[in-house]
Amino acid sequence: MGTRLRARVRAVDGASGAAAIEDAFAAVDRLEGLLSSWRENSELGLLNAAEPGSLVRVSSELVDLLEEVRGWADRSEGAFEPAVGPLIDAWDLRGRGRIPSESELARALSQSGAGAFELKVREGGVVRRKSAGWMTAGGFGKGAALRAASDALEDRGIEAGVLDFGGQLVVLGIRKEGWEVGVAHPSRRAEVAATLRLRDVSVATSAASERYVEVEGERFGHILDPRTGRPVPAWGSVTVVADDPMVADLVSTTLFVLGPVGGREWVERHPGIAVLFLCENDDRVAASWNEAMEPWLAGGAVLKASQSGGLGRRAWATGT
Repeated sequence: MGTRLRARVRAVDGASGAAAIEDAFAAVDRLEGLLSSWRENSELGLLNAAEPGSLVRVSSELVDLLEEVRGWADRSEGAFEPAVGPLIDAWDLRGRGRIPSESELARALSQSGAGAFELKVREGGVVRRKSAGWMTAGGFGKGAALRAASDALEDRGIEAGVLDFGGQLVVLGIRKEGWEVGVAHPSRRAEVAATLRLRDVSVATSAASERYVEVEGERFGHILDPRTGRPVPAWGSVTVVADDPMVADLVSTTLFVLGPVGGREWVERHPGIAVLFLCENDDRVAASWNEAMEPWLAGGAVLKASQSGGLGRRAWATGT
């Protein structure tokens, strides 16, 4: 999936801990075999290359995942969509990058979106409807893999451990006070801007600073707005804490696309998901979070002073 998985577990002995970690890695390998859009022989890769109009039978696991993802896409108000392959091609985000013309962008939009594929749950398959349409698991694949890896650890009786998959974490047990996790500054990734204490949850952060291309002196992030077909501006970052790693992954992507204003409105309609926004403006960062994030904030030290300005502090749902 283009990143590195690190695992630490607490077990009764070294052999059982190593066996649990091997099972977790095997679960991730299985999910990559389902979801990688970089591999032609993955289930998703075969689906992306299928003859338009024909039913492609896939595993029940992939059907269930795509049905779950489609439900979240429907709830995202258009901000989350896996079938954005033509837009990735238009911007050449997997290459050196380019700026498409308005007509090219319009064609790519017409080949993207929910209508590009039709999920046939009863038949156990998917129909590719658009000739240029293809799906990417970039907004949910890591979370799905972490969920499978976490289940594998629990099946082995592991009650404490940490899985770090390219910056998205799953924290199991560990200790009563929780595991301290740093949230990076939106544009200076080596600098910690906030600290959380987590236990038995997953945390994911979306921003535009890690993966990008530069074209004609302008930087474009890899997260696209499915509604406009354009890369999302680098306004800051959003961090989501959730019980389910896939929910943390895809909701953080959704909220980054919606932006801090639209994202807050969406969160208020979907209580229970913990969210922290870090909004960058004039080299200053303002932090805001909802009530569900409060239990995970690491006391008064949650917001750390920036080297080039302060950090604002505001809990928009609690009024503090």
